[in-house]
Amino acid sequence: MANMLVDKNDYLTAGVHIGMKTCMPCMKRFVYKIRDDGLAVFNLAMVNDRIKVASSFLSGFGRILVVSRKENAGQAIRKFAEAVEGRAIAGRFSPGTLTNPSYKGFYEPEVIVVVDPLIDEQAIKEAKKKRIPVVALCDTFNTVKDVDLSIPVNNNGKKSLGLIFWIMAREILKERGKVKRTADFKYSLTDFGGEEAKEAGEAKEAPSASDIIEGVVEEMEKAAKKSLKREAEAKPG
Repeated sequence: MANMLVDKNDYLTAGVHIGMKTCMPCMKRFVYKIRDDGLAVFNLAMVNDRIKVASSFLSGFGRILVVSRKENAGQAIRKFAEAVEGRAIAGRFSPGTLTNPSYKGFYEPEVIVVVDPLIDEQAIKEAKKKRIPVVALCDTFNTVKDVDLSIPVNNNGKKSLGLIFWIMAREILKERGKVKRTADFKYSLTDFGGEEAKEAGEAKEAPSASDIIEGVVEEMEKAAKKSLKREAEAKPG
């Protein structure tokens, strides 16, 4: 594949392309195929192109707010916000953050990025009221209601999220002219919670595609269970 932001194998190893068994109609156009086990697989070229478009779009804003209640996303979004001189809200998004000037945590971003439109629904609602553009990472089970720009990706796995936000931070700084070459980007993938590719001399036998997918699915299932548990605990009564 030409014009890839990272090596294709980096995407595959991080499981960026692995969707869920549920696929919403709005996400079907990004799906390359459905595996025998029912898991959707994103079209990697489309994923790569959307990350490019989103990075270019975000580079034009000064105050970027990135939001996620997912534990797996915490390290990635904090480091992303640091790199692009934005702000991150990891964990609960307090009502009024974008709409109530008297709230101590009130903030007026120019654009927001959410990791999961379903779980980060409150942030999207407030952004809509304030007419703030919304960029969202969307897995196959997500809808794109009130989302201005969607990025079709695995938004559950820590390695996937680390790689996505590392790429976007790098590309945003390149678009802004603060980084001239990829090699000049000072942050490592591990800073974002991702996993660096091993040097040739240290490389072990490469994992098979089935091993990669099995590990990614297990990670996604754990993340989904944690998210559901937090949602249940947050409901009154």
